[in-house]
Amino acid sequence: MKYGKMLILSLVSSLLVILFSLFKWDLVDLITEFLMLPVWLGVYVFFIATTICSLVHFIKKRKWQPLAIQLIAIAVWIYVPFDQVNINLNFKIHQNKREEVAAKIENGAIKPNISDSPSLIQLPKEYVRVSKGGGEVASETKGNTKSILFFTYRGVLDDFSGFVYNPNDSKPLKNDFDGNFKEIKKLHKNWYYVSSY
Repeated sequence: MKYGKMLILSLVSSLLVILFSLFKWDLVDLITEFLMLPVWLGVYVFFIATTICSLVHFIKKRKWQPLAIQLIAIAVWIYVPFDQVNINLNFKIHQNKREEVAAKIENGAIKPNISDSPSLIQLPKEYVRVSKGGGEVASETKGNTKSILFFTYRGVLDDFSGFVYNPNDSKPLKNDFDGNFKEIKKLHKNWYYVSSY
């Protein structure tokens, strides 16, 4: 294989792995978990094959740049916390809209509207992007306080993650929203990230 083609393949495969790692949860929301397996396999098989070819290219032709690109991508993939970066980006990008939704739910402008599940609220069209998995949020009332869960990932049964808004800044309990939270992390005043699996 020619050096220029090998260099392009290394750049493309490395970029694909990094972008896939950063946006995998957004892809899950778009194409579902079931279709993620072939995408995942395609991206990683392409990367592994390109890494092997770049190693062969290095041994045969002493051209090190394609292999260096692959090794840098591997180091980035191992050491950059892509999930945390994605969570932080998601929180910052949609925080203002989520605050609007929380205020509208608190003052009754947006009410539970899914008949078979009174704790779920289908958001109006302009807010659908603030909660993954169909644009629904979950609300839970304790006393006079209404907590709201905006999904970042909505799996099967109790497998989900998201941002919980609590106007009293109270930390969510492990079993809130019918979950089994393995992770509860404060992000901002009144906001927590939770993950149940």
